[in-house]
Amino acid sequence: MAKVAFLGLGVMGFPMAGHLAAKGHEVTVYNRSPAKAEAWVAKHGGRAAATPREAASGQDFVMACVGNDSDLRGICTGSDGAFAGMQAGAVFVDHTTVSAQVTREMALQAENMGLGFVDAPVSGGQAGAENGALSVMCGGAEAQYARAEPVIAAYARICRRLGDSGAGQIAKMMNQICIAGLVQGLAEALAFGEKAGLDGEAVIEVISQGAAGSWQMANRHKTMLEDRFDHGFAVDWMRKDLAICLATANDIGASLPVTALVDQFYKDVQRMGGGRNDTSSLIRRLR
Repeated sequence: MAKVAFLGLGVMGFPMAGHLAAKGHEVTVYNRSPAKAEAWVAKHGGRAAATPREAASGQDFVMACVGNDSDLRGICTGSDGAFAGMQAGAVFVDHTTVSAQVTREMALQAENMGLGFVDAPVSGGQAGAENGALSVMCGGAEAQYARAEPVIAAYARICRRLGDSGAGQIAKMMNQICIAGLVQGLAEALAFGEKAGLDGEAVIEVISQGAAGSWQMANRHKTMLEDRFDHGFAVDWMRKDLAICLATANDIGASLPVTALVDQFYKDVQRMGGGRNDTSSLIRRLR
């Protein structure tokens, strides 16, 4: 068992850190809002730290799941950052969805300080985090990944190294690109069926067993039909992720026409007041 710090206890990080404790790892947590860290300790045991540096001190691994590029820099660098507290040879594992650029920047800084760094964004949403069934896409040196993988396994259904630093983030971009198109297609199909007077639930029961079937269809069609979106992955976060995809596509000369269009549809949902709604709320535009 390892000594592990977990930085960031949001809807994903809170249960992920809980799985680490349940597997017998010695866990220290940090959260920008101390009350969440205290609540986690009350539920799972372990210890709460006042700063990322304090949390990281003496740990074998430091896992993070925060918000964006600036949040990642903030918890990694500076006098109170995790890097300042980590011992030589310790490995930082970043589960945040961020740009490949900041990942490579942090990985280089970690390497210069004698630390390991693995970018390991996740997919599976809040339910996947709570059930310990996340898909984890990793980038980084093979040796560092090999050390981290048994720890990540506490909350992973599948975990793979896909290349050097930044590869995990590129894979997560591919994941979000797929989701954007799938959700828009599902929203259009359900709205179309409603206009045509068909029973959406009955239709989905049939078509989900064929080539149209997907995770989004299986897990989101019912709440979409019921106009319920107070769950899941928020539109605000999806737009953050899609902005990373579109910026990266511009940098590497890739074309993402459908992704760019769906991003604007999500902007419409934000204007409708749905920024905190689940990504499946795209159907709201069509009703």
